[in-house]
Amino acid sequence: METTQDNFLSAAYGLVFESEIRLPELIAIPRPHTGQPPDVHIRIGCARPDTTQPGTQIGPFLWTTTRELSLQVPNIARFLVRDGREIWIEPDDASDEDSIRVFLLGAVFGALLHQRGFLVLHGNAIRIGDHCMVCIGPSGAGKSTLAAEFMRRGHWVLADDVVAVDPQGEAMPGFPRIKLWQDAADRLQINTNGLLRVRPNMEKFNYPLTEKFADAALPLRWVYILRAHNADEMRFEPVSGVARFSALRNNTYRPRFLSGMGLEARNLALCSELSGRIKLTRVMRPESGCTPDALAERILNDIDANA
Repeated sequence: METTQDNFLSAAYGLVFESEIRLPELIAIPRPHTGQPPDVHIRIGCARPDTTQPGTQIGPFLWTTTRELSLQVPNIARFLVRDGREIWIEPDDASDEDSIRVFLLGAVFGALLHQRGFLVLHGNAIRIGDHCMVCIGPSGAGKSTLAAEFMRRGHWVLADDVVAVDPQGEAMPGFPRIKLWQDAADRLQINTNGLLRVRPNMEKFNYPLTEKFADAALPLRWVYILRAHNADEMRFEPVSGVARFSALRNNTYRPRFLSGMGLEARNLALCSELSGRIKLTRVMRPESGCTPDALAERILNDIDANA
């Protein structure tokens, strides 16, 4: 595909994206651009899967083959990700660009990164010295709030929500923003006036990182699994043996994407390789009363003890 002057160039995860829609969350590449040619082309058009090829429907709105993933988001858009190089977007008539980008920069980019051979973790990546720390866990575990607290303490954020780790164990820089719910912003005393909402009428905001963004890949050294429990104390439990491998596999981003695209074996190999490089710790925090400040302090103390 050819790049035209009417399209937008931007960068994320060590890749250059050439897109027919604006991607303000990414790092814009000014024209004229004479560097790395686009790795990924994002187009508006038909996003129907190639049904002539053997495939698997793994949900009412999700279809996969070894080359493609097709995702339909009702009332928003249909997306097609092909060969780690193409993304096609077929918008719904009633959709808006902000809502389209929520799914494009989340699930769709996650599928793209899987296709390109990264280990994709559901977490947030923070620069600690010359290395990287990743907090992983389910949605609602407080990962983005914790990332904002680390940023408040002077640490730089590498990626929010979708963390891509290459086969050499380096975490790639994502987007220079984190997504914060209003209540989390209030706890961190972050003023959301003037911030762009993630989607219209949603109390979740894009918080730009500006100079607090780590824009180069970093070796991943520490991984913390965030979990809540009904006890009063905070516990740090080192994970060892085969449980290390399982923890990474269980926190892979959108794991059901892998089976349909035939990527499970490669993902297992990546989990196994990374598990031997990192210090992995499960953090059990109280369900209530545990502040981002207290959690960040304990994690930093644990990192100092295991530098």
